[in-house]
Amino acid sequence: MFLKSNIFLLFLIMSHKFNFCSPQYEISINSKEYGIDKYSQTDTIPIGLITDQFSKAMGTIFEHAINVANAEIKVPLRVIKEEVAYGDSFQAYGTLCKLLQYGVAGIFGPSSRHTAKHLTPICDAKDVPYFFSEMTETSEAFNLYPNPLDFSKALFLLLTAYEWSSFIFLYESVEYLNILNGLMSLYGNNSPTITVLRYDMEMNNNYKSVLRRVRKSEDNRIVVVGSTDTMPEFLKQAQQVGIINEDYMYIIGNLDFHSFDLEEYKYSEANITSFRMFSPDNYIVKEILDKMGHKYTSEILRNGSCPITLNMALSYDSVQLFAETTKYLPVRNAPLNCSDRSESVLDHGSTFKNYMRTLHMQERTITGEIYFEGNVRKGYSLDIIELHPSGIVKIGTWNDISNLTILRVSQTSSGVDNRDNSLVNKTFIVLLNVPNEPYASLKESFVKLEGNSQYEGYGVDLIETLAEKLGFNFIFKDGGSDYGSYNSTTNTSTGMLKEIREGRAHLAITDLTITAARQQGVDFSIPFMNLGIAIIHLKPQKAAQAFFTFMDPFSREVWWLLGLSFLLVSFSFFILGRLSPSEWDNPHPCIEEPTELVNQFTIGNSLWFTTGALLQQGSEMEPKAISTRTVASIWWFFTLLMVSSYTANLASFLTIEKTTSLIDSIDDLVENKHGVVYGAKKDGSTREFFEKSEDPRHKIMNKFMNDHPEYLTNDNTAGIKRVDKGYAFLMESTSIEYNTMRLCNLSKIGDTLDEKGYGIAMIKNWPYRDKFNNALLQLQEQGALEKLKNKWWKEMGAGICTSSQQRSEDTELKMKNLIGIYIVLIVGSGLAFIYGIISWICYILRKSKNDGVPVKKVLIEELKFALDFNSHTRILKNTISIYSHKRNDSFPFASETEIKQ
Repeated sequence: MFLKSNIFLLFLIMSHKFNFCSPQYEISINSKEYGIDKYSQTDTIPIGLITDQFSKAMGTIFEHAINVANAEIKVPLRVIKEEVAYGDSFQAYGTLCKLLQYGVAGIFGPSSRHTAKHLTPICDAKDVPYFFSEMTETSEAFNLYPNPLDFSKALFLLLTAYEWSSFIFLYESVEYLNILNGLMSLYGNNSPTITVLRYDMEMNNNYKSVLRRVRKSEDNRIVVVGSTDTMPEFLKQAQQVGIINEDYMYIIGNLDFHSFDLEEYKYSEANITSFRMFSPDNYIVKEILDKMGHKYTSEILRNGSCPITLNMALSYDSVQLFAETTKYLPVRNAPLNCSDRSESVLDHGSTFKNYMRTLHMQERTITGEIYFEGNVRKGYSLDIIELHPSGIVKIGTWNDISNLTILRVSQTSSGVDNRDNSLVNKTFIVLLNVPNEPYASLKESFVKLEGNSQYEGYGVDLIETLAEKLGFNFIFKDGGSDYGSYNSTTNTSTGMLKEIREGRAHLAITDLTITAARQQGVDFSIPFMNLGIAIIHLKPQKAAQAFFTFMDPFSREVWWLLGLSFLLVSFSFFILGRLSPSEWDNPHPCIEEPTELVNQFTIGNSLWFTTGALLQQGSEMEPKAISTRTVASIWWFFTLLMVSSYTANLASFLTIEKTTSLIDSIDDLVENKHGVVYGAKKDGSTREFFEKSEDPRHKIMNKFMNDHPEYLTNDNTAGIKRVDKGYAFLMESTSIEYNTMRLCNLSKIGDTLDEKGYGIAMIKNWPYRDKFNNALLQLQEQGALEKLKNKWWKEMGAGICTSSQQRSEDTELKMKNLIGIYIVLIVGSGLAFIYGIISWICYILRKSKNDGVPVKKVLIEELKFALDFNSHTRILKNTISIYSHKRNDSFPFASETEIKQ
C-alpha cells in the first residue's frame, strides 16, 4: 500500500513538472462578486480567509504572509477575505459554501471554537484543507496550536521544577480539563493535592465569588488555564479581590500572555509565570508590526500589549505551510457544492492534505519548526516567561526534545499544604433505575449505543452537570427497580443500598426518597427535588346530562330568593296600588262624574306585570303613582342584572361540560367511595410512610394494603398502567406531575400527604459528600436544577395533553355574587313602601278635613277598604269628582264608601 501511494505521488509531481496535464476550469458562480472570470491551476491559487475578530489586522497579516509565500512558489496564492459575526455558525456556514462554490483550495477559519466545530466536518467531507488555531485534543483540521497533552508536559515539568506539593487549578470551561487530565496521568500515584475550581462558574464574566474562595483558601499557589477572551478580565478581578500580591504565585496557562496589558500587575510583587510560542523580537513579527503601522520598541513590548496574538501568528504560519505544499503537489481546485446530495470533492484533496502532514518546515515561520505526528503539530518550543517590574522576562524554554530548561528558578515552595479531597480524575459507579422516566431511560437510536451514551434522563443530566462542575468521571450502571431498605437490627440492606454499602457502587440517583431508616445505612446529599405522596387517578369524567340543566347557572339559594322576590314585589304592587289614590281610575272616561273608580293592580295583574318584567317582555299596565313607579323601576333594574347574569352564565354551562370525579381526596379512599381500591409500590418510601404514620386515616389505608397485597406493584410504572375507574395509585407528586403531562386520562387527586425529598445516595461517611452538597447548592442558586426539571417534565415529550380548564359546580353564581342586586331591590322597594304609606296617610288627613269627619273614622274606613282584597272598584256616593278635570290628581273622596263586589 505504501509503495502504491508513493508511486501515485511521484506521478502527480512528474505530471505537474512536465505539464502532462493542465486542465482549465470555467467558473460562473460568484465570479462577478470577486471580479474573476476564469481560474486555473497555472493562474493563481485562491484561498479563503474567514475572520470573526480583528478582521483588519488579520487581513494585513494574511496579505503579508501571501506576499512572502508567493516569492517562494511558482503559482501564486490569492486570498478571498470574508467577515462573519463571532460565534455565528449559520453565517459562517453560508460564507464557507460561497467560498467553496468559488473553488478555493483551502479555508482559513475564524477563531470561534464553536464555529470551527461546524465548519471542520464540511471541509473534511469535501477534502478541502481547513486551518484553525485552538487548543483541542483531536481534530481533522490543520491545527498548529499546541496539543493539550503536550502543553500538560510543559506545565508538569514546570510544576515539578517549582516543587509545588499542592496548588489550586482554576479553569474556564470543560475543554481545559484535558490539560488537567494530562497532568494527572503524568503525576500517576504521586499526585500533589490539587483543588480544582471553575472560575467562570456563572458564565457571566463575574469570577469574584470563586476568587473569594481562593482568597480564603490556605493554598497560595495557583494554576490558571483559560481563553484569551476571559484571561485579562480574570487578572483584573483577581487584583480587585486582593489575591495578586506578594503572597501569591501564579502560573498562567495561556499562550497570549504577552498580548495582555500587564502594566497594572508589574509592581504587584506577585510571582506570575506564563508561556509563549514566539518572541515579539522575532524579525517576522517586526515586519508585520511595520505593515500594521505600529510603533514598537523592545521596552514597550516587554510590558505586554503586543498586537500580534498567537492566533494571528499561527495563521501566518499556516499560509507558509500551505504554500510549501504547493511546491510539490499541484492544487486542482474546482467549484464545490455544500449540498448533502453532492458528492463532489476537491480533486486529490485528500492526497494534498496527507502530503502536507509529511512536511517538515524550519524556515519562514513565526512559531518555529512545524511537522506533524498524526494530526498533532510538533517541533515548536515554548518560552517560560515571568512578569517583573521591568516587564516580561524569559527564564527558560521547553520543547519535546530537551524538555524543560530553566535558567533560574525564581519561585519558592511554601511549607503549607492544602490537604483537600479532590474529585478530579476519580471515577465513580452510579446506579440508575432503567427504565424509569424521566429519571433514566435508554436512548432511542438506530445504532447500538454502549456505555454512558446509551442513557438519558434527569438523573443522567444531573450527574453529568455535577461531573463537569467537580471534575470526576462516572460509569452508569442499571441498579434495577429495588431501591432497597436498611434493617438496623441485623445491619443488612437490600437493593441499591446494598450495592453501595458493599462497595460495588459509589452513588445512586433516581427517584430515591430520603428517609430516616435509609439514612442509618447510607448517606444522602441534600435534596435535589422536593415532593410529597399524592393520589393519581382518572381525570373527572363527563357528567350525565340532567333534565334541569338550565337551572345550573344559579345556585339553589339564588333561585329560592328570586322566587321570593318575585312574590314580594308582586304583593308590593298590589298593596301600593290600593293605597295610592293615583292608581284608582275612572273606568268610563266619557263620564265626567263617575260613580265608581277601578284599580288596575289586582292580584292577577300584579303577578302578570312582575312576570312580564322578569321575562323582559313587558305588559299593557302602566304604573301612575310615584310609589308604584319606584317599585317598577327597581324591579326592572333588578331583572336586567339577573337576566344578564343568567344569560352569560348559561352560555358557559352549555358550552363547557360539567365533570364529576369518583374520588376527590384521601377521605374518599378511606371510605371506599364508589368502590375505588388503591395500592402503592410494594417496597419503597410510600409504603414505609403508611406503615409508620399515626394518622387514623393512614392506618386504615395501611391495613387495607396489608390485607390486599394484590393491589401493590413492583414499580411505579406498573402502578400507573393499572390505574382505571376502580383503582387509584399512591406515589410521589413529582412522578404524578410527569405522567399527567403525558397520559391525558390521568390527574392528581387532592393535596400531598407529606413533605420529603429525593437525594443522591452514597456510602456512609463518604469524604466527598460536602463537595456534592456544595455543588448542588450552587446549581440550585443558579436555577440549573429548575431548568433540568423543566427540560424533562415540560419539554421532553410533553405538550401531548392540552390543559383546558373545565368549570366545576363552584362556577355557578351564588348568593355572594348577587347580594348587591338584592340590596338594591330591597332598598328601592322599601323606599317605595314608605312613600306609599306617607301618601296614604296624607290622603286620609285631607279627606278628614274636607268632609269634617274624624281622622280615626276615616282611617278605619280606608283600612277596611284597603284590606278587602276581593274588591277592586270604589263607588263614589258624592258625585262631585275631580276626574273630570285631571284624572291622575289625587283629591279627597267622599266620607262614605260602599264596596261593590
